[in-house]
Amino acid sequence: MRRWERRAAGALAIVSTLAALAACAPEPVAPTTGPTAPSASAAPTAAPEPTLVPDGSAADNLPLFTRVVADVWGSEQRGAGRAYVDALVAAGFDKAAMQVTRDVSTVGNAAESIQFSVRWGEECLIGQVGPETGDPVTSVEAAIDGVCLIGNTRPIDW
Repeated sequence: MRRWERRAAGALAIVSTLAALAACAPEPVAPTTGPTAPSASAAPTAAPEPTLVPDGSAADNLPLFTRVVADVWGSEQRGAGRAYVDALVAAGFDKAAMQVTRDVSTVGNAAESIQFSVRWGEECLIGQVGPETGDPVTSVEAAIDGVCLIGNTRPIDW
């Protein structure tokens, strides 16, 4: 047997032994008694509902913004920019600080995605939804010259 054949055979033997030992290792078991054991009657605790933090940062308000966007996305109004604006206003965000893109393309088709924003100081809470987007996307971005969305946006005149 050549030297490289002996090394390959030795390496294969080591790998086979390790695989056999790993297959024999017992599965870890969670404790069922004692102070750290989960209680059968303990209900999972729900995360607190996000709320508007008027004196907070944009990042502080992102959880509420994200929840509102998800709620509208899960509704029949998912493709209507006005629905996002109205829901954000109902949650306490300032309508005068918002921007939204159009729901319909220049040729009359439903928009592939809709973007909307709330300016928060020098930052922006930005959301994007639509059939081409997949799940709703939200983020905090820096404002550019005092605006959040660049380009042709829809007037919020309702």
